[in-house]
Amino acid sequence: MTFAHPFARPADRTHPIVAPHERPLPLRVGTRASPLALVQTRAFLWVLSRFCPVLRRMDVFQEHPIRTTGDAVQDRRLAEIGGKGLFAKEIHEALADRRIDFAVHSLKDLETELPPGIVLACTLRREDARDALILGEHCGEGDPADPWVALPPGAVVGTASVRRQAQLLHSRPDLRVTVLRGNVQTRLDRLAQGSCDATLLALAGLVRLGIAGRASVVLDPDAMVPSAGQGIIGVTVRADDTELHELLAAIEDPEARAVSTAERALLAALDGSCRTPIGGHARLLPDGRLHLLGLVARADGSFLLKRSIAGSAREAAKLGAELGTSLRADSPSDIFL
Repeated sequence: MTFAHPFARPADRTHPIVAPHERPLPLRVGTRASPLALVQTRAFLWVLSRFCPVLRRMDVFQEHPIRTTGDAVQDRRLAEIGGKGLFAKEIHEALADRRIDFAVHSLKDLETELPPGIVLACTLRREDARDALILGEHCGEGDPADPWVALPPGAVVGTASVRRQAQLLHSRPDLRVTVLRGNVQTRLDRLAQGSCDATLLALAGLVRLGIAGRASVVLDPDAMVPSAGQGIIGVTVRADDTELHELLAAIEDPEARAVSTAERALLAALDGSCRTPIGGHARLLPDGRLHLLGLVARADGSFLLKRSIAGSAREAAKLGAELGTSLRADSPSDIFL
């Protein structure tokens, strides 16, 4: 089985991994049903089959697209219907019930505390973590040096992300924000139909769908701190499935694991809800140390605090917890209610 996907970039390995033995085939992989989720799932399967020739047979894997509550309810923010874990709830129920063998996610959609018996077994190499600004026909030219200058006074920006909203309004309080949810193409279509003047999307999704050219401006992480885990594909399995856990460990990307560990530790320390604008972006420096940028804000942009920390990548969890504790200590308590 070969998924020759241009966006799957396997880690550098010198030995093929070993296929699972004495278990029923096909291996059932659960995922959201959106076009981007399916592309990410096939990218993951390409990486997996690349390092295990036995898994290249066409009958080894079976995709199980699952419609989640987060996908079904499109007219409200996630915070109003239960949080971002709603993009994984039904998938993890299928995993716990043994209807699927593993599940593929956008890591940013996973809650920091997974359901009992479910573990994050694998993170794949990160795609570009930055956000992209997509401008409508009534906006000016995009300028990476001043990304908001293209938005006319009072422009309407469509997004359901309080993280994006807070940073946008902090820089441009004159702008208006309207809720815009749905898959990538749905949001682009609504922008084209005039529902808003501009929108913001994860660049990684545009790249994986082959439409990176739709980005008017790619935003520097300092101008728009990304969501923790953005651009990383994560795979969950049952904690007691040691065979699949070991299989997936062989394709783990060490850098993705380090940066995601730091970012998710930051989230855990802040303990914010989906109503709390929180951003986190970690990267490895040329000297091998890990740099982590964190953000806490109010949704209306009236308060915004950014800080960074750097240290050994081996202490990624500690760095994330330390930065999160620092940000929480110096932020108004009502932000985390």
